[in-house]
Amino acid sequence: METATTLTGLLQSVGKTFPSRRAISLAGKFDLTHTHLNELVESAADHLISAGIKPNDVVALTFPNTVEYVILFLAVIRVRATAAPLNAAYTAEEFEFYLSDSESKLLLTPLEGNKPAQDAASKLNIPLGSASLTKTEEETKLTISLKHPESGLKSDSVNSAAKLINEPSDVALFLHTSGTTSRPKGVPLTQHNLVSSVKNIQSVYQLSESDSTVIVLPLFHVHGLIAGLLSSLGAGAAVTLPAAGRFSASTFWKDMIQYNATWYTAVPTIHQIILDRHLNNPEPAYPKLRFIRSCSASLAPVILSRLEEAFGAPVLEAYAMTEASHLMSSNPLPQNGPHKAGSVGKPVGQEMAILDESGRVLEAGVNGEICIRGENVTKGYKNNKEANTAAFLFDWFHTGDIGYFDSDGYLHLVGRIKELINRGGEKISPIEVDAVLLSHPDVAQAVAFGVPDQKYGEEIYCAIIPREGSNIDAEEVLTFCKKNLASFKVPKKVFITDSLPKTATGKILRRLVAEHFVSKV
Repeated sequence: METATTLTGLLQSVGKTFPSRRAISLAGKFDLTHTHLNELVESAADHLISAGIKPNDVVALTFPNTVEYVILFLAVIRVRATAAPLNAAYTAEEFEFYLSDSESKLLLTPLEGNKPAQDAASKLNIPLGSASLTKTEEETKLTISLKHPESGLKSDSVNSAAKLINEPSDVALFLHTSGTTSRPKGVPLTQHNLVSSVKNIQSVYQLSESDSTVIVLPLFHVHGLIAGLLSSLGAGAAVTLPAAGRFSASTFWKDMIQYNATWYTAVPTIHQIILDRHLNNPEPAYPKLRFIRSCSASLAPVILSRLEEAFGAPVLEAYAMTEASHLMSSNPLPQNGPHKAGSVGKPVGQEMAILDESGRVLEAGVNGEICIRGENVTKGYKNNKEANTAAFLFDWFHTGDIGYFDSDGYLHLVGRIKELINRGGEKISPIEVDAVLLSHPDVAQAVAFGVPDQKYGEEIYCAIIPREGSNIDAEEVLTFCKKNLASFKVPKKVFITDSLPKTATGKILRRLVAEHFVSKV
């Protein structure tokens, strides 16, 4: 395959190299080959052009994880427009913010629609479109219907995608940061960013046409979209979408076995659900996986070792963010070096340095801000000069995370700069406290967070979800912490709860947890 400079180009060459290999399956329903997927994408692209979508237009999509969504997403970027995927669970107010902030020209939904999204779109006078795929013995057909308001889109002289050539600089994807600390910022990612990231992911995990995975994460965020879906398709590999349109613990292993999966990627909360199910309701047999990947939040070493023990595969933790088109660093496959619990591995296909506040590169073992440079990194936030000045200081992109390299060059995360707990001048890593809490056999989920305190400036609290059938209390948690943590890191207060506020991607936001529990005090 010639070296592709765009994601679209890479996927087109995969269609030619592996025409009859399976590309995507809807679990238990149907499969599409790489050639077939490409044909459906081209035909959907023609529809978008005849609806008046032009290069640089933003098209919003809000879907569960469906084959229709995958085809439309790829069709939007094929016509040199920008795809802006949105979480289908948003409220009308949230849709309104994201649709107007992205300046969307069209909103695409499933056939059954999405009322809050459609209400927001009609308020902003944005045309609507919907799509559904029907598969018969003879053919697979994608039906797209577009409703034009009067101010709607007008068709153009170009009437076929075949005449359009994708450029590396085309902005293909527009997402917002998960906003762990502030108002979400808009992140444009180009075809070149995406293809660079996909190549990085393929190289570190050695993905090839013989790989297969089941998608468990939402496709409106970079983890599921780039690491799960696009990296697989770009390698000529196969993906399976669960019939439910989202992760389902009860069908996960059945799908993994039926579709000969060789790996999967997930966030720690999903790994924990999969582990809990294994403990309470194990499968008769598990498939032989090449590796299991964890990303998007810190994986406690105890969870990593339980996963490896349960499923007999190496668990590789990685580090990623939207602004880097997902992957920044990862632990290697066993044949390429050790993978370390508590570390997110080595930089992949990009430069990475630990800087102090004056921009000086720090040596191994010293905490500083993790900064990156590479082809996968966004050129900057949309319409946000202030954020860009801060983010690109000293000619590096600043992640906002504190970490250090060990003597082997493996990166260890200490925490978000804004989430470190400053207790009387002592900086405490909430990640370290989480890991200790999770190592207690009766704790299913745990999160440590800072709260304002008159004496120390900040004090450390934590919340835990007990394992099913356990009656662990706050006192026992504290006794355990005192044995396993320096005294200044021991939480002052423990909340026992049955749920923790999470983002759509399964990240537990310390800020939300803090607000939730502090209001109760």
